[in-house]
Amino acid sequence: MATPAERLAASLDELRKLQEQGKVAIKSDELSRTHKDRLIANGFLKEVLRGWYIISSPDERPGDTTSWYSNFWEFCSTFLHERYKDNWCISPEQSVLIYAGNWTVPTQLLIRSPEASNHQTELLHQTSIFNIKSELPEVRETTTINGIKMLTLPAALVHSSPTIFTRNTTDIRTALSIIPDSSDILGILLEGGHSTVAGRLAGAFRNNGQDRIADDIVKTMKAAGYDVREADPFEEKLQIKLSPRERSSYVNRIKLMWNAMRPAILEVFPGPPGIPADKDEYLRKVNAIYVTDAYHSLSIEKYKVTPELIERVRTGAWNHKDNEEDKKQRDAMAARGYWQAFQKVESSIRKILNNENAGVVADNEHGDWYRELFTPSVAAGLLKPADLAGYRNHPVYLFGSKHVPLNKDAVKDAMPTLFELLAEESEPGVRAVLGHFIFVFIHPYMDGNGRMGRFLMNTMLASGGYPWTVIPVESRAEYMAALESASVGQDIRPFASFIGNLVLQGLQGKPVASI
Repeated sequence: MATPAERLAASLDELRKLQEQGKVAIKSDELSRTHKDRLIANGFLKEVLRGWYIISSPDERPGDTTSWYSNFWEFCSTFLHERYKDNWCISPEQSVLIYAGNWTVPTQLLIRSPEASNHQTELLHQTSIFNIKSELPEVRETTTINGIKMLTLPAALVHSSPTIFTRNTTDIRTALSIIPDSSDILGILLEGGHSTVAGRLAGAFRNNGQDRIADDIVKTMKAAGYDVREADPFEEKLQIKLSPRERSSYVNRIKLMWNAMRPAILEVFPGPPGIPADKDEYLRKVNAIYVTDAYHSLSIEKYKVTPELIERVRTGAWNHKDNEEDKKQRDAMAARGYWQAFQKVESSIRKILNNENAGVVADNEHGDWYRELFTPSVAAGLLKPADLAGYRNHPVYLFGSKHVPLNKDAVKDAMPTLFELLAEESEPGVRAVLGHFIFVFIHPYMDGNGRMGRFLMNTMLASGGYPWTVIPVESRAEYMAALESASVGQDIRPFASFIGNLVLQGLQGKPVASI
């Protein structure tokens, strides 16, 4: 008679087969009731709605959103194709966000289909799909990206409501900036007789610095007999110049975010004391805080069904004792790597104190910080040497966050832009806050992004003479919530205030963390 471990291993083997087929959303009839119930009971399967499941991790706690947020888009793609075949698409506004590189999990995903019934489908963690009964655009106005049916960018811009220009300013500006000319948009405007929309889009393109497209829209619509009245739908003029040759939505998105967030940081962040006269004393204080910083920074970090896992379950080797022993080894390697990386960061700070450009120094040397951070783990066999190669080549998802980091190709565009902005920024407080935030927003590495982001923050703080600032592990929830507000809601103020208050305590000589 099979043992409980052998029965669970058999169920896991069935789940592995589905996973190897690329399944993320699993229908009830794809597993026997026995396997399904066993996998749910052991935390390997999670019900999304009746008859539909996703693969989850047994170490997830009640309320943990990670498995859902990381699988949201793939689940929706499978579920909607099952329900409507190809006869559906997401809303124009959601389409624009995706073209702008914003794959944040929405609270409510709006989809249109002639077969829908104006019904809301409740999903996990207060997310939902609202199914709107509506005819679809022409086939030529739709496309599919990562399994999600959406409007083409020109069609999405034409059909989006005016509120997107004030509610999602960064996204719509990013989307406008990657339109090379007016031809595709004009085809839709002329065919549909959209004179009001034409005036609004002409005003939007002009505000975005794309005068030629704006002029083409107005002149062509008027030549076709339409009364076009140009109207600017934005609330403010664009303060930066976007390159008309830049086709990467991510480069423009990072620049627009920086420009939009900068004023709020300047309002709440304490002014810089300036580079200290006694640079050796500043570095002595940096060195003295290492133990406290390492403790808190490492504590903030919380260190696929595989054949190996199945075999461990089958043989009874899947137990907390072995996992805890593995964890201790990882902790030891992480601590050693942190010390080696800290020394490299200290060397970078010395250059900045000697008036080298902080953004240029960080650009040139952040790869050294990263390699030192993980070299001990490679030496111990916990990581492969290829893990030190550089920026990630795989997707990554964040624990409990609706934010979906940039794809691996976008990372290579966005990281040089970040260091460009750091090098050009005149205010050290802005460099520190946005350096940290945008680094973790991009999430360029498979691991260590939080530690690297805090190293970058403190390097930029040094460029203004601010003290090295420790983020206490006791404030982890506030810290993560502030980053989420900036990533998902584009509201940098909570994060700027959080870091600014810690910096102010340091300036006043008050210890912000201890061990």
